[in-house]
Amino acid sequence: MGLEENAVIHFLRKLDAAPFLVNYQGTQYKIGEGEPTFTVNINKELDIKDLMTSTSLALGEAYMRGDLTIEGDLYEALAHFMGQMDRFSTDTTKLKKLIFTSASRKNQEKEVTSHYDIGNDFYALWLDETLSYSCGYFESEKDTLYDAQVHKTDRILKKLYLKPGMELLDIGCGWGYLLIQAAKKYGVKGMGITLSKEQQAGFQKRIKEEGLENLLTVERMDYRDLPNCGRTFDRVVSVGMVEHVGRDNYSQFLSCAKEVMKPGGLFLLHFISALKEHPGDPWIKKYIFPGGMVPSLREMINAAADYRFYTLDVESMRRHYNRTLLCWNANFQKHKDEVKEKFGEEFVRMWELYLCACAATFYNGIIDLHQILWTNGVNNELPMTRWY
Repeated sequence: MGLEENAVIHFLRKLDAAPFLVNYQGTQYKIGEGEPTFTVNINKELDIKDLMTSTSLALGEAYMRGDLTIEGDLYEALAHFMGQMDRFSTDTTKLKKLIFTSASRKNQEKEVTSHYDIGNDFYALWLDETLSYSCGYFESEKDTLYDAQVHKTDRILKKLYLKPGMELLDIGCGWGYLLIQAAKKYGVKGMGITLSKEQQAGFQKRIKEEGLENLLTVERMDYRDLPNCGRTFDRVVSVGMVEHVGRDNYSQFLSCAKEVMKPGGLFLLHFISALKEHPGDPWIKKYIFPGGMVPSLREMINAAADYRFYTLDVESMRRHYNRTLLCWNANFQKHKDEVKEKFGEEFVRMWELYLCACAATFYNGIIDLHQILWTNGVNNELPMTRWY
């Protein structure tokens, strides 16, 4: 056994909560007690220095290159490793530029578009018909991914207590399914904002197809420009967007939302959350969500108090996001050949790793999904009990 191999195996032995095999360039090792359920094949020597700098980045990049492969279920293997992330190494000093990126408008627009402007055709391959790129809500075991996304949207709209003629703002509107349903079911007028050219084009197409031009608009707009949009809203919703804002900008995000809200209005924030404040995962930040930052639940509620947002309700959907991601991965696997032809093998391995790793982190409670319902100031006109 060489020094590098010995050091890598010694490091992997720390992740021994469940048994697995390691095949290191032809030499097999067993880690943990019991019958192994998967095998990690290390096909090319790993650098122990890289593992110590960032375990997730080193293993993630090795998997992308094919230097590391998994025999068995990728999700189950990742669920095992993600459950022991407290044993991973991360040198934040060496990774400072990767982890702590600029929150400037220009940089954030570049970061957001790098993910969401891959192409509408790509996302249509593995999302459901609603093109909802956020956590679904599974009301029963029989629910499909489409069912879950419809349920999620209906649940949000019910929480918002919409009435005909109200104006609804969606900050980070994606491809617009939520606003379309709000207009069709509740007769509200809506505006969506996004930084993605692809999402704006897709949403505009849907508005025209649905004949909703008199009710809905979509703008390419930074949330920081909302106070200058010339409109005020009865309701505000933001689904899966605040994760791109950055910890230093949470207060500004809430301030901008408040400036365009009518007194007593409702604001629903749907976001990936963490138990405690954390700078984020290096591999995810480098390859999937540059600049992404997962807020803790407590810091969002704390920041909201400074703007007199009163908390009405908080709901966790952690397990729903785990199942949503597994559905997305199942869909993605059906279209791997198409994706490989367009983007290459490394991209395919990166994307399946992203979907399975995120599912594993939700399973292990490393991240959560919360919906917070706020009122803008005191509202004594709402029902005294939950209406949804």
